[in-house]
Amino acid sequence: MLVSQRRELILAEVERVGGVRVSELTELLGVSDMTVRRDLEHLETHGWLRKVHGGAVLTASSSEEPGFEAKSVLQQPAKRAIAARAAQLLDKSAIALSAGTTTWMLARHIQAGSQPLAVVTNSTTVADVLAAGSRPSDLNVILTGGSRTPSAALVGPIADRAISSLHVDRLFLGVHGMDARSGFTTPNLAEAQTNMALIASARQVVVLADSTKWGTAGLADFGRLSIADVLITDDGIGDEARRILTEQVGELIVVPVEPSLSRS
Repeated sequence: MLVSQRRELILAEVERVGGVRVSELTELLGVSDMTVRRDLEHLETHGWLRKVHGGAVLTASSSEEPGFEAKSVLQQPAKRAIAARAAQLLDKSAIALSAGTTTWMLARHIQAGSQPLAVVTNSTTVADVLAAGSRPSDLNVILTGGSRTPSAALVGPIADRAISSLHVDRLFLGVHGMDARSGFTTPNLAEAQTNMALIASARQVVVLADSTKWGTAGLADFGRLSIADVLITDDGIGDEARRILTEQVGELIVVPVEPSLSRS
């Protein structure tokens, strides 16, 4: 296969699912890890995609919203580590989980646990996880209702009104992007409004954001970095980002990611 043909296949696969891992491309193309990484560097240089830890995603505008399935295959080791650390904060009786692939992984910890909880969520995928299995009736799941976005978030006036009538001890909040100037952002205007309602309903805000979210800015912001009482990220976060986050969030927690897993 010619180099140009291989790179066309890579781009076609990224466009098909929104994001791919290096390991998936090596298996698909029958080439080495190093060859795939060189191809990704070339495609990124020409603006066709954006490399992320362990893979690549499409180059998107600030208003383009990746689907849940596309996002769920990215940064899995980091998201698992962040979710596991967040699970240690499940010491409150009433919590909220926003939409997102990391909060979805946190939901698995809740479902596998035994602590009585009331969980408010505007995520259909989070609600699906919490409703599965054999947890007793001490897990009370409240789904907000609303219009569904590509990322499986329920948003809009119905969701906002439901959330504004509730009060939770702790919110676990996923984000599309974060940086020093824009704060926390999303590509979806309605989701930004619903996230603000979630923030207003909570006594404490815990943001779950893997290191690739740093420097990404979506179309709409829903809070400065300082709205995070706690921010949990992975050890791929850069030194300058750590400095800024340490200064602006209440508490920064950086979790290690197993090297053997981060190559997936």
